[in-house]
Amino acid sequence: MEGIRYLVNEDQKPVAVQIDLEKYSDLWEDFYDVLVAESRKEEESIPLENLIEDLKASGKLDKNV
Repeated sequence: MEGIRYLVNEDQKPVAVQIDLEKYSDLWEDFYDVLVAESRKEEESIPLENLIEDLKASGKLDKNV
């Protein structure tokens, strides 16, 4: 596939991929988003209402919102 290179180990098994970011930047952004989401799936979540309250209290969100 043009713009994508697979790096292989001594057994010729793929171990890494190089992606031409000029050609596939949109694909890379999607891939990165999935990696970030996957890495955070075990994190504790908080209700949206609590987040909004915290942002307002810290001055990061207008209190009238």
